[in-house]
Amino acid sequence: MALLTRPTGGPVSSLAAPLRQPTRWVLNHALPNLMATRAARRGDLQGRLMVGSVGMTPDEVGHVADEVRASGAVHKGFFSYMTASLPVVKEVLSSNDFRTGIFDPGEGRIADLSRWAQDPEHRFGPLEPPSLLATEPPDHTRYRKLVTRVFTARAVEALRERTQAIADELVDSLDTTGPVDLVDAYCSQLPVTVIAEILGVPAGDRDRVLGFGAAAAPSLDTGLGWSSFRRVEAGLHDFDHYLEDHLEQLRRDPGDDLMSRLVAAEDDGVGLDMRELKATAGLVLAAGFETTVNLLGNAIALLRAHPDQLTVLRERPDLWANATDEALRVDPPVLLTGRLAARDTEVAGVPVRQGTLVTTMLAGANRDPDVFEDADRFDVTRENARDHVSFSSGRHYCLGAALARMEGEVGLRTLFDRYPDLELQPGARRRTTRILRGYDRLPARLGAPA
Repeated sequence: MALLTRPTGGPVSSLAAPLRQPTRWVLNHALPNLMATRAARRGDLQGRLMVGSVGMTPDEVGHVADEVRASGAVHKGFFSYMTASLPVVKEVLSSNDFRTGIFDPGEGRIADLSRWAQDPEHRFGPLEPPSLLATEPPDHTRYRKLVTRVFTARAVEALRERTQAIADELVDSLDTTGPVDLVDAYCSQLPVTVIAEILGVPAGDRDRVLGFGAAAAPSLDTGLGWSSFRRVEAGLHDFDHYLEDHLEQLRRDPGDDLMSRLVAAEDDGVGLDMRELKATAGLVLAAGFETTVNLLGNAIALLRAHPDQLTVLRERPDLWANATDEALRVDPPVLLTGRLAARDTEVAGVPVRQGTLVTTMLAGANRDPDVFEDADRFDVTRENARDHVSFSSGRHYCLGAALARMEGEVGLRTLFDRYPDLELQPGARRRTTRILRGYDRLPARLGAPA
């Protein structure tokens, strides 16, 4: 290992540099995937979830969660502890005894190898510092204070009128003569247009933003194939350079968008530096765009699979906001997240040692029968639908929750109001990502507009 860390420019380091990316892939994807596959063959619940989640329906994910709960409030999986109990999930996500992350490199040869393999050129991702998803106090407190000052509930609500106008324009442009892929023509176009305006991105760059979003989505996964891993890293690298140029432009010539305000925001004379701004903009894209695409697609599929619920919404349009939360509960855009124990602690009476991972099944907790009556049923009138944890919980609760809810409500109501006879067609295809769950393709015949 000492040879591998010789100063840059030496004969060994120059030869070793091309090995860093394959080493990252082996440590973070190939080996975990191999271990998960072997664990799944032995019947391990966590292994089954990691390997099979790509092809699992929401109900099948719910059945795995039932098995996890049946073994106790905290289940010991092959890789980590797991919980699908909503109160325990909230406890872990809110506790100061836990920090973000899924891997503690610790000390030793593997840890040294992992650190050596990091890209010497700065790159960023949703799960890498200084992203809000990957930082803890005091840095997290400072970042969040500045971001929340800009992304306020009032600022989001001010976007409602513009979001409605965008939705109206999109439904007017949909092809009513034949099948249309709703993911491509509507579910992705609505949030990418909103996010582009938030980020101050010119209209001509929106296709590039769509591409960056597609590249960022798999970065949350473990177990990527070599080709996918290389595409993700290349996409994040390109996005990094694009954002740096874009943010510098906003510094020189700020607009009336929220990102321009964030660039200028300061607390006691200190604002976010370029790395922090890029991480925040990347997170806004990944969390505010990709997950909303999934929310819209998942909700459309649920509503067409439950026409009785659409009837309820037509009779009671005031329930569209609640219907959005119920869709988030039943088929959430994010499968799970994880926390590392920052110190020796207990969870639901189970001792958890420092450095141990606890996987919180967000999709499973959303179907906790102790919290939700008839938890597998999709019910737009459910009084506690909003109690889901699809936006996480605690200090890392999603900053874009209000925006996603608003876009979901406006987007779904507008689509079904304009095309009440909308019918899904054969050929729907779920995404191949493990953590982010949604539709890659959702063909439909729209029928006559109302």
